Amino acid sequence: MTALPLAGITVVSLEQAVAAPFATRQLADLGARVIKVERPGAGDFARGYDESVHGQSSYFVWLNRSKESVTLDIKTPGGREVLARLLSEADVFVQNLAPGAARRLGLGADELTARHPRLVVCDISGYGNDGPWADRKAYDMLVQCETGLVSLTGTPDGPARVGVSIADIAAGMYAYSGILTALLQRATTGRGTALEVSLFEALSEWMGSPAYYTAYSGTQPARVGAQHATIAPYGTFRAADGDTVLLAVQNEREWVSLCEEFLDSPGLAKDERFLRNSARVAHRADLNALLDERFEELTADEAAALLDRAGIANARLNSVAQYWNHPVLSGRDRWRDVGTPGGPVRALLPPATLRGVTPRMDPVPAVGEHTTGVLRSLGYDDEEIAGLHAGGCV
Repeated sequence: MTALPLAGITVVSLEQAVAAPFATRQLADLGARVIKVERPGAGDFARGYDESVHGQSSYFVWLNRSKESVTLDIKTPGGREVLARLLSEADVFVQNLAPGAARRLGLGADELTARHPRLVVCDISGYGNDGPWADRKAYDMLVQCETGLVSLTGTPDGPARVGVSIADIAAGMYAYSGILTALLQRATTGRGTALEVSLFEALSEWMGSPAYYTAYSGTQPARVGAQHATIAPYGTFRAADGDTVLLAVQNEREWVSLCEEFLDSPGLAKDERFLRNSARVAHRADLNALLDERFEELTADEAAALLDRAGIANARLNSVAQYWNHPVLSGRDRWRDVGTPGGPVRALLPPATLRGVTPRMDPVPAVGEHTTGVLRSLGYDDEEIAGLHAGGCV
């Protein structure tokens, strides 16, 4: 069996919630040993978000497979000593503690990289480790608001947050890619480095298009629900049988084809209201009215068939349950079973498929499940381990 790409890499993570666990789970998927340091007792507070998956949190089950859970009270001398031993053998350290907490605990990036020259240190914060908001707490929805994303999402009647933790996910993705880059650099230079990712700056990158549009046009893209703010036609339409179909026209060739094949009105392509995308956006109401009339004549299946024939991208407005049972996921064999303390669950393979590599899909750990084994691997004997437990250090 081919070794996983990150086999031999050890990651120690003082992580909680979403952003850091998402980054380290992806490292674990590729074979890294991820030692997740949790608070004694309750552990990562994301374990308590809900009880929907065999009595466990949906967030935690999603983000923490293939990790080893070690409980440490790093405010105690014994806990700090265990963490120091872990870091002496680690390749990567990740933390997303409260603002300033890592520095107060002696775990700042400058200190760690000086002490461990080959260590890659990744700090994930809300608004950065310095600057005017360095000490400000940040959660996903707050960052969605601060970046302006929520002002773009929703309907003309009111804004709405994106329905997934998109700021956390963005930060986790940049932390993951940044760590991989730092490891590649270390392979060349022999030295680790420090990197920093903030939720605010990660999501700011994803706001690029509407930010440029607003800054240089002087007008912010409107909230248009399930339409596209700056492309038309692009949105949802209700067919005669009540089902909803989404279509997307991306260029003038597709627009002409939509007129000819779907709307059965070739001359419409030359209508001055619709001659270019910006004109179609300006006259969206007129255009949507024509499309609504056509959809009222067709079932969703008939509409989709015509759109396919015309070469127009289209989709159904699925529920989450319909997505869960999507034929593409089953047809491409993307599901695997993963163990959890409450019982097995289905889990999707990582999106990046590396030829010849089978991702690691090991169980989700219980709180502190691996503490004793990890302590023994660090050289602690049974008496010392008992003492750490008795002292509340682990």
